[in-house]
Amino acid sequence: MIFGEDKHKKFLERRPHVHRSFSQGCHFSRRQFFELVGAGVTASYLVGNVEADEITPVKAALQNKAKNVIFILMTGAPSHTDTFDLKMVNGVTPAKFAPSVINGMNWPAGLLPKIGGQLKNICVVRSLHSWALVHSLSQTWTQIGRNPAAALGDVSPNIGSVVAYEKQKERTVNQVFPAFLALNANACAGPGYFDATYAPFKVTPAATGLRNTTNVDGQTRLDSRLKFLHSIDDPLRINSPLGKDPQDYDAFYAAARGMMYNSAVTSAFSYSSADSTRYGASSFGNACLVAKQVLASSQGTRYVQINYGNWDMHQDIYGTQNPNGNNLFTLAPDFDNGVGALLTDLDASGLLKDTLVVMAGEFGRTVGQLSGAAGRDHYPQQFIAFAGAGVKGGRALGSTNADGSDVADYGWKYNRYVRPEDVEATLYSAMGIDWTKQLDTPFGRTFEYVPFASDGTYAPIDELWG
Repeated sequence: MIFGEDKHKKFLERRPHVHRSFSQGCHFSRRQFFELVGAGVTASYLVGNVEADEITPVKAALQNKAKNVIFILMTGAPSHTDTFDLKMVNGVTPAKFAPSVINGMNWPAGLLPKIGGQLKNICVVRSLHSWALVHSLSQTWTQIGRNPAAALGDVSPNIGSVVAYEKQKERTVNQVFPAFLALNANACAGPGYFDATYAPFKVTPAATGLRNTTNVDGQTRLDSRLKFLHSIDDPLRINSPLGKDPQDYDAFYAAARGMMYNSAVTSAFSYSSADSTRYGASSFGNACLVAKQVLASSQGTRYVQINYGNWDMHQDIYGTQNPNGNNLFTLAPDFDNGVGALLTDLDASGLLKDTLVVMAGEFGRTVGQLSGAAGRDHYPQQFIAFAGAGVKGGRALGSTNADGSDVADYGWKYNRYVRPEDVEATLYSAMGIDWTKQLDTPFGRTFEYVPFASDGTYAPIDELWG
């Protein structure tokens, strides 16, 4: 394992792994090869000259505490010092924030009161540091746990797809829901080179439930047509001489039919106006409500991603110029109502002990005084919050300096920044998945669940569990 931010930086300098594109591959040119051979460099140099005391092989010890994950991606990047790592700035922070100390943490009780009431279940990690400050790049990085522009980045699966792949063997014949559900996340990262079976099932929640789960001619007529279809082309669907694609197509049809005329689908994906109101009567709140209902149904969904934003507030972050515009006071209430109700219901039903809830943006925002446009710009320092699945709540891991611009205490045994790759390893470990696992790909390259994890470069945040 690699301990300490300085050693981690030195390792990355000697073994860079974040900027090479897929098309470049990983190779030496003919000139470089003969230069190395001519210099008498041994083969060990070709794989990196790494000091033995810095890296030792990793044997994955899994937390295996979570049955499910709900990952809330706060798109646009929220200001950490105005939310989960509150820093009061004289003459800047609005009085309406009503800063309070809850469970030993400074908290904007006037902005996020309901989440404040759930801090007993939440652990805030304050040493997360983003690699990049470009929205699209970092949002995808957060979802796939590696640089999208690096080798295999453009064919790497969403963390949810890896969970779906690993948990496929645990599905029962009666479970018909997709393993990976994406709510209000049409632009989320997909399954990469994985089979479409593990792709996110993208849904925008509606009170009436899923669309196209009935047929205009009725169930009997639909089944009759499908039976006739199978009588004609089953020889091309089952053990198909045409290869795997027709079989995948048949599986897709079967999965779709399983979702039709299904009372479990109706119960999980539709909701009453009263329940919607309790979750804030918003698109985000409805997504939280559906996520809870889907997991309660035990129909095979194991990973839910919910996107909510826009937190990209370069101007008028407090709404002093336009109170009705995109600012913290217009965006935070829906988030607060949705997350507050979600954690309350998961806790009351007992689902919280099996469900890891995660909240994070793609990076943080500048600290201290506001910009000339009365906003906050992109910044690498950020937070990530965890709740449920045995996570010890009511506390923060790590701390930042007085203005929140950098980490003062990393808060975990590796004594360095937490990176998106560490978060990825944490989710896999929580789900009982070996984060050091490697797969052979059709491209002749090895796909690591977490890049360089087998070398100890990245690891789960085990301190979440106390």
